[in-house]
Amino acid sequence: MENIVVTGIKGLPLIKAGDNITAMICERATIEHGDILCIASTIYSKSKGHTKALAEITPSDRAVRLGRLNKEDPRFVQAVLDASKDILMEYPFILSELPFGHIGVRAGVDQSNIDDGMVIFLPPDPMHAAAQIREEIRQRTGKKTGVIITDTCGRSFRRGQTGHAIGWSGFTAIRDFRGDVDLFGHELKITEEAVVDEIAGFANFVMGESNNGVPAVLFHNCPAWKGHDEIYFSKEEDITRKLLIEHNPK
Repeated sequence: MENIVVTGIKGLPLIKAGDNITAMICERATIEHGDILCIASTIYSKSKGHTKALAEITPSDRAVRLGRLNKEDPRFVQAVLDASKDILMEYPFILSELPFGHIGVRAGVDQSNIDDGMVIFLPPDPMHAAAQIREEIRQRTGKKTGVIITDTCGRSFRRGQTGHAIGWSGFTAIRDFRGDVDLFGHELKITEEAVVDEIAGFANFVMGESNNGVPAVLFHNCPAWKGHDEIYFSKEEDITRKLLIEHNPK
């Protein structure tokens, strides 16, 4: 296998609604067949106008209660509730399920990397967003690539945030090793590798989390893999979800 080359795409301006981020990236990067482009969800959401001013939000009684409980602006809490399909936990922070399946703290609603008094939402359909950008790259460059939309998430049992894939196109999320054999000839029965999250995690390392200004990262020479896209547990499979609901009745 050739060496994997990872390049942060620099020189992108601050993104605003209406910007064509695909064109901006293609102007600043040499993209080849098989490359994987990781894009921070924040710049996609900004370009599509998935933002809102806190001043435009009227908090509900529930938002006021949760804001008081968690010491957060109730307008921000209302934005979280509006973005959520379900609330799995209310305290000490709001843990939300989003309509596209992702489960995250405060529904991924963020106030960083955006003007004061504004909130930014995750893309409502990150899979479509990734497919759209992939097709735009093909039309502009003639190259077939993969695309990952990333977001920064915390993890149970461990301190610190890492990059996660919330949308992807051009490959499967999971590399499925089941049925293969290890170095000693033992059949692998449960090994499923979340490749999209591993790539997103390294992309996040390159992007940085403060004022680095590198919201897109290009991976060259990644090997191909086979698998499936069932990265989210079903409600029946998800033990953590069941325990949360048992201990946080509504």
